[in-house]
Amino acid sequence: MPDRVAARPRRIVVAITGATGAVYGARLLQLLGAIAGVETHLVLSDAAVLTLHQETGMARKDVEALAHVVHKLRDVGASIASGSFQSDGMVIAPCSMRTLAAVAHGLSDNLITRAADVVLKERRRLVLMVRETPFNLAHLRNMTAVTEMGGVIFPPLPSFYHQPQSIAEMVDHTAARVIDLFGIEHSLAPRWQGMKAPG
Repeated sequence: MPDRVAARPRRIVVAITGATGAVYGARLLQLLGAIAGVETHLVLSDAAVLTLHQETGMARKDVEALAHVVHKLRDVGASIASGSFQSDGMVIAPCSMRTLAAVAHGLSDNLITRAADVVLKERRRLVLMVRETPFNLAHLRNMTAVTEMGGVIFPPLPSFYHQPQSIAEMVDHTAARVIDLFGIEHSLAPRWQGMKAPG
């Protein structure tokens, strides 16, 4: 009888770039870390460290402590740089226009863009939480290119049907929608129950 292979955890790569909205990456790490059977792999860009401090007051060590495994940006020999590393996908939260462009054109110039390229070539789920407004034509064309390759463009746009009472609730609802895209069960945010009849 062959040895039984132990079931591996659900592995999600979370990358944080320097675009505004660093709270989305940090909160995704917190939420995913609280779900049994999920293992997170983190990559931070240099600009992300600055944005995290500016927007959330978090230092690099604070964010790295939220992940199960931390990889260095320039370590292109890391496990997540290979298709043989079994993951369930990757989310770049937030995704700068520079990173979007690199992914769209297959420029594996650091571990974030290399890992994204691996996820696409292995036909796994890649979610880009792109942050910029308004979009110019280069942005739109790059988003189209990534979509045509199988990626999911997910601008973190808040919804209001659940009547959020705080920014934190809006962030959690968006993060929960992203987690849905990976087929991970959770009860992190209210789900649509249909339109209420006007009073």
